Amino acid sequence: MDGAKAASDLRFDGTDDYVATADLTLAVNAAITLQRPLLVKGEPGTGKTVLAHEVAKALGLGLIEWHVKSTTKAQQGLYEYDAVSRLRDSQLGDEKVKDIANYIRRGKLWEAFVADKPTVLLIDEIDKADIEFPNDLLLELDRMEFFVYETGVVVKAARRPIVIITSNNEKELPDAFLRRCFFHYIRFPDADTMADIVEVHFPGIKQALLREALASFYELRDAPGLKKKPGTSELLDWLKLLLVEDIPPEALRAKDAKSAIPPLYGALLKNEQDVQLFERLAFLARRDGR
Repeated sequence: MDGAKAASDLRFDGTDDYVATADLTLAVNAAITLQRPLLVKGEPGTGKTVLAHEVAKALGLGLIEWHVKSTTKAQQGLYEYDAVSRLRDSQLGDEKVKDIANYIRRGKLWEAFVADKPTVLLIDEIDKADIEFPNDLLLELDRMEFFVYETGVVVKAARRPIVIITSNNEKELPDAFLRRCFFHYIRFPDADTMADIVEVHFPGIKQALLREALASFYELRDAPGLKKKPGTSELLDWLKLLLVEDIPPEALRAKDAKSAIPPLYGALLKNEQDVQLFERLAFLARRDGR
């Protein structure tokens, strides 16, 4: 069985440490079957990056991560020619300058293409880069090969990696790129799913505390005008603090939905504008007697 077919036979069903919804597991398996990159969007804190880690762990695959920055160029994912080092070595009379291959630095796609075992390749936050970045990878991700001009060598994937690409929707991606991907949007977890996620991280947590904490959390997320809504990681940090400080459930239960800021709110609200907004909402609620 060749590497590509072997990869297409794999099935992802989530892991003990990652609560994957039915539609997410379906999307992962569809991308594997179609042998297309899985493009995952969703607000920060919905587990997009962690998904690649969990897919690799569940399927027993290697993981190669390419974290994209605003200055990242697509070429860096293939290879880079280190002309500066070659010039320096030539000035020193080093014999290795005769072979230009000594100065070709492999990128993350190259590493994934020649990996010894089937691999998950994570291209994280692709929307941070220049708008041309996705288009510059079209052929390489499509054909699973690229040409090294300096050496005249074609690098071809020994086995097709499972490619997972994340985006925070900071900018629109080109249509030609989108056509080559299987797309999935991770919706923010509802209260029942979030309770399952919390149980994974805090087994046996008291249901009264969990119930009140989730009510306060979603209430805060729904406050109009928040600059940054708290995500799953903020909720987990907050719960950890509540447990360490032994905050009782009744301390979270306000008489009115917006009559008080939750204790230890610094784990949930990350800028002064949101703190001031919530304080104003609390003041208005108290003033109106609601």
